[in-house]
Amino acid sequence: MNSTTRRSFLRTAALTGAALPFASSLLQAAPPPVLSKVRLAFIGVGLRGRNHLQQALYRDDVEVTAICDVDPDAIAKSNAMIQKAGRKEPAVYAKGDQDFLNLLKRDDIDGVVIATPWEWHTPMAVATMKAGKYAGLEVSATVTLKESWDLVNTFEKTGSHCMLLENVCYRRDVMAVLNMIRQGMFGEMLYAHCGYQHDLREVKFNDGKRAHGGGVEFGEKAISEARWRTQHSVDRNGDLYPTHGLGPVAHWMNINRGNRFTHLTSTATKARSLHKYVVDKGGPDHPNAKVNFKLGDVVTTVIQCANGENIVIMHDTNSPRPYSLGFRAQGTQGIWMDDGDTIYLEGVSQKAHQWEPFAAYQEKYDHPLWKQHAQSAENAGHGGIDFFVLRAFIESIKAQTAPPIDVYDAAAWSVISPLSEQSIAQGSKPVEIPDFTRGKWKTNKPIFGLNAIY
Repeated sequence: MNSTTRRSFLRTAALTGAALPFASSLLQAAPPPVLSKVRLAFIGVGLRGRNHLQQALYRDDVEVTAICDVDPDAIAKSNAMIQKAGRKEPAVYAKGDQDFLNLLKRDDIDGVVIATPWEWHTPMAVATMKAGKYAGLEVSATVTLKESWDLVNTFEKTGSHCMLLENVCYRRDVMAVLNMIRQGMFGEMLYAHCGYQHDLREVKFNDGKRAHGGGVEFGEKAISEARWRTQHSVDRNGDLYPTHGLGPVAHWMNINRGNRFTHLTSTATKARSLHKYVVDKGGPDHPNAKVNFKLGDVVTTVIQCANGENIVIMHDTNSPRPYSLGFRAQGTQGIWMDDGDTIYLEGVSQKAHQWEPFAAYQEKYDHPLWKQHAQSAENAGHGGIDFFVLRAFIESIKAQTAPPIDVYDAAAWSVISPLSEQSIAQGSKPVEIPDFTRGKWKTNKPIFGLNAIY
């Protein structure tokens, strides 16, 4: 067989599955449900919290028993959604920053969705676990190294689960790539690239609505995310939002389940774009033109893994640029890249050393969860992935089992942020990444995307 004929055979086999000694479905049977209905509470019902609330209201097996927020407008909009859905009005907790603790005293709550400013994530998740309830925690889970340990230690003490609600793990293309990796299509994994490359200047200022222009205020004079998110760019220099890119890659690399992060190095460019944005929009005499933004415009972090792989993460939220998470999966047999949606597999692709479209592979290796639930995900945000991430949280509660993105994932993925700050502050010095599993990564088995419920 000549090389052209062999390549054609291998490509046909790859796209039909004929060369693979694997079952067509990777999913194991779902554990039987323990609970027929899940009682959810929501702490934080701003824009993101109401996204999750809407998905919960679509489900007949979910009852929303309580909501909590310090913003009266957020409470009013949430109650209007609940009323429109024909559901019973929930209990409301809106009496200051600590009222969530009163919500957690209720005995009619099985799980709590937490979608608040970052600095509240860990304290609220810890309190939720101590109250004996499942915590569904928005990203990033932690801001400091200590908080990552707080999450892990609380889980190990209480046995109450915490799921990181990282929706990008359920993106259709990255789940197809995960499927291919598990079936050996990329050979042995060597490298991955990812990041959060998203122009958020209008989110960090103005009115928090990504489609609007407006002023250049933040903090108390702004609304929504601009009230709190921009201050992180003033105070911190590091990868402030690592999990959207790192979550899917961690599953590709079996992190905490046969592999782990060992250390990282980070570098940052100078900080220019936020200042320029203020001057361009508000003029050189605007008070915020005097703010010294600490966050470098582009932050690059390199992670070393125990099994020898490298991961590069980019953080770029202040630049004028199109959105991209910049995914790249590379192994001994080939490579897939998000930008351009292209793939090359040695001996499989039609022409040597030439990219080909990913579409045919996406169709062939579409993850079984997407094949089963794509229609149900059509009304969910972010291309359907919001459906999958909340579904996984709810189904984990129903089955009273560990969630597919657990407290160890939350700790390890989120800690990249403070450790990147440390590395940059020390002249890009290597920084050790703790083993939050305390050695269990050596025997833990992968679960994400392998169970019919998540």
